[in-house]
Amino acid sequence: MQHRIIVLGAGYTGAIAAGRLAKRLHRDDAAITLVNAEPDFVERVRMHQVAVGQDLKPRPFTEMFADTGVQLRLAKVTAVDVDRKTVAVTDADGADELAYDTLVYALGSGWNAQGVPGTAEHAYEIASRPGALRLRERLARLDAGQTVLIVGGGLTGLEAATEIAEARPDLDVALAARGGLGGWLSPKGRDHLGKVFGKLGITAYEHAAVSAVAADHVATADGRAIPAAVTVWTTGFAVHPIAQATALEVTGTGQIVVDGTMRSVSHPDVYAVGDAAMAMGAGDKPLRMSCASGTPMAWQAADSIAARLTGGKLPTAHLRYFNQCISLGRKEGLIQYVTADDRAVSAVLTGRLAAAYKEVICKGAAWGVANPTLGVPTRRHRVARDRAATGSVARATA
Repeated sequence: MQHRIIVLGAGYTGAIAAGRLAKRLHRDDAAITLVNAEPDFVERVRMHQVAVGQDLKPRPFTEMFADTGVQLRLAKVTAVDVDRKTVAVTDADGADELAYDTLVYALGSGWNAQGVPGTAEHAYEIASRPGALRLRERLARLDAGQTVLIVGGGLTGLEAATEIAEARPDLDVALAARGGLGGWLSPKGRDHLGKVFGKLGITAYEHAAVSAVAADHVATADGRAIPAAVTVWTTGFAVHPIAQATALEVTGTGQIVVDGTMRSVSHPDVYAVGDAAMAMGAGDKPLRMSCASGTPMAWQAADSIAARLTGGKLPTAHLRYFNQCISLGRKEGLIQYVTADDRAVSAVLTGRLAAAYKEVICKGAAWGVANPTLGVPTRRHRVARDRAATGSVARATA
């Protein structure tokens, strides 16, 4: 009897988890199904590049997972029943239901309007490919001198502002940040960021909490009106709502609460990775939503599932951070080195070398997804007979 593993979502974390499971488990013992609504991989960390007209290399899942043993199911997930251990999906043929023994939930997140009036009607987002393509079409129609305002001073906002300003020097690009510009960075990091903004002609509105978005401007909590022909909203992410509708233990924001092996604390046959999971890192601090968090979470989950099914040793690696990699256009970058719990230290890498470093990181992440059974040596283990039966992994001891 094959142990049925279903992975929901084929972003960075879901695709990596599925590929790593295929490397760890014998094909005769485990049936791995990857469910995703789109037929190709989306490099989400490059959506700001798509928005300014750059084209990315196509990465079809049929090619990526050929001969790996991973079955691809092109369908949209509509519900999860963790008590019946089923997943409801819809595809071109209609509705269907998939049964699992182990579930890996990696549905990720989308843009977060934060409940600000006018955002959904007037703002653009780059948390998804459709959003980036919609912004791309709008930017292409802007005349010289018009204002593009990026709302949000985090990594996504900084990358979007600098990418647009570099690609379209004829536009008036601005960024509104709730705090100071790059306030979490080291003094060296903030200084370099300020220099790049100055060189690119980007206006920074600091301590500007946006309270409403209109067609031609945004309003701030302190009464300012900032002009904007186009508003790009990058103020964090909201997780996919499906988990919150299940019996899984979730946080107030809908993230699935997991232990150190990425297993749900309420349903031991469910694992969650990436933005969908609330996992703790170094210093007992929650891991932030990012590719830097999601990739090691996917490794941890896949290795933990394989260990429990095969009677192997559970991974004991503690998830930690090393740096924050920020592209500032194609020619500039900022690598901010951090402590294990993600606090900035004085050391930074800047300039073209930092831009090249970030590019290597992005290419490496995409390569890891596109080559799921390469890299780490393949060691496919047999699933213990008493654990292959439905539900047995839930009873396996940690």
